[in-house]
Amino acid sequence: MTPPMLLPRPVTARSAPGEFRLDACTTITAPAALAATAARLQSALSPATGLPLPVTEDGSGPGIALTLRPELGAEAYRLESGPAGVRIEGGDANGVRHGCQALRQLLPPRVYRGARIADERWAVPGAVVEDAPHFRWRGVMLDVARHFLPKREVLRFIDLMAMHRLNTLHLHLTDDQGWRVEILRHPRLTETGGWRRSSQLGSTIDDRTEDRPHGGYYTQDDIREIVAHAAENGITVVPEIDVPGHSQAAIAAYPELGVTHERVEVMTRWGVSPHTLNAEESTIDFFRGVFDEIMALFPSTFIGVGGDECPKDQWKGDPRTQELMAERGLADENALQAWFIARIAAHVADAGRRVFGWDEILEGKLPPGVAVASWRGMTGAVTAARRGFDVVSCPDDQVYLDYRQSEHPDEPVPVCVPVTLEDAYAFDPVPDGLTDEEAARVLGGQANLWTEHVDSPRMVDYYAFPRLCAVAEALWRGPGPRDFHEFRSRLYAAHLPRLDALGVEYRPATGPLPWQTRPGVLGAPATRADREAHMNRRVAAIRS
Repeated sequence: MTPPMLLPRPVTARSAPGEFRLDACTTITAPAALAATAARLQSALSPATGLPLPVTEDGSGPGIALTLRPELGAEAYRLESGPAGVRIEGGDANGVRHGCQALRQLLPPRVYRGARIADERWAVPGAVVEDAPHFRWRGVMLDVARHFLPKREVLRFIDLMAMHRLNTLHLHLTDDQGWRVEILRHPRLTETGGWRRSSQLGSTIDDRTEDRPHGGYYTQDDIREIVAHAAENGITVVPEIDVPGHSQAAIAAYPELGVTHERVEVMTRWGVSPHTLNAEESTIDFFRGVFDEIMALFPSTFIGVGGDECPKDQWKGDPRTQELMAERGLADENALQAWFIARIAAHVADAGRRVFGWDEILEGKLPPGVAVASWRGMTGAVTAARRGFDVVSCPDDQVYLDYRQSEHPDEPVPVCVPVTLEDAYAFDPVPDGLTDEEAARVLGGQANLWTEHVDSPRMVDYYAFPRLCAVAEALWRGPGPRDFHEFRSRLYAAHLPRLDALGVEYRPATGPLPWQTRPGVLGAPATRADREAHMNRRVAAIRS
């Protein structure tokens, strides 16, 4: 018998005799603690099957039974199906949720459609699945600052994450090109910072612009809905407010936050703005207030502060900044950036949370409890783990989903080196050379989807899938032997039909479809050698 074709691939899965046919008498049985999970399973299965699937605490006869079994461990599950019904046991509620996702994948792909299908035979094949994730942090970073993604699309993206057993959404909410979250005490952050008058097309300095305003932001009620919807799917949302660089949208709204206090507009070009936040206590107080509202909206342990790509030229040329550095005994501008991050980190820690930042924060002294996202290769992961910090690995040449997907001449806005499906599947968050104690500090990994060139939900689909399927399996399964050809066969034979049923406009294996191309919009392709030389220069600061 062919084993179940699930994605991510389970730790163990085997076929069993018989099947369980869903019909009008089928119930979903669950204790009160799993009532919400049972209701979500009902809402997932009922539209296509047309069956009521009532939820009950005391089911009788064959049906779907959900139960907790803590000894399985966090996020682990066991699924057994056969003529007597389906039983899903989870180590916790998230384990039960993962088991429900596996059950859905055992049914025909059309179960993912949103209306009744009368000519389908809804039967769950006999199977025994025992499964648990390897890494605690299995995530994706979604950049909504460069191109705003409407709330309904964020909710849909969360559903797709849950389907793939991902559990962390890192939401990049602010940057030079836009501020996307309502802050009640500072309304101009969205009134002014939430839109820009035009957007660059392409990746080179000579590229033209599209003279069309772009903007949008999430109200605090929107954020509460997003966070609640994610929690119902076992996903934690980690917000990021980028400081002290990547802050031109904030400075456009409140010029007193900038070094020069000059009035600037929200940045319309891609890249890194030279405008940085100043180092006044009033600016620290301003962002303490911002982070207070962010922490009230997001219950996550980690709160992102950015900390990446902060230009130092304005600080170097500003007498007031130099005066403040001398008063504080700071040797150089790197120390000033570390001081800024440490002040925000202390405020976040006072609220019982922990700061999460890009690997540039390693260039200065960090307070305890900080977690580091290693994006410039794996150097940051090694350095952070050896210095005693928790790590989330997201190396750009393996898991940056905005990078071109192949050498195909029609790849839209081809950026940097190709990150292929096979590259994504080979991802291992734990770098070589760490001791067991150091390796234990690697929480896991995430893919990063930056959106300078991802300007619509359709293009989010194109850039994310199917590479995110590969990353999800790599993070679920962990290190060890992997068979890419088996994964690819399972992906195309069994999983892409599920995405088709959901309407996900993924990249076809043969290359982009005509409407997925961007004729005339130039990218910035690079070879592996070009990328390695560039990144070697950038990581020198980490090693020093």
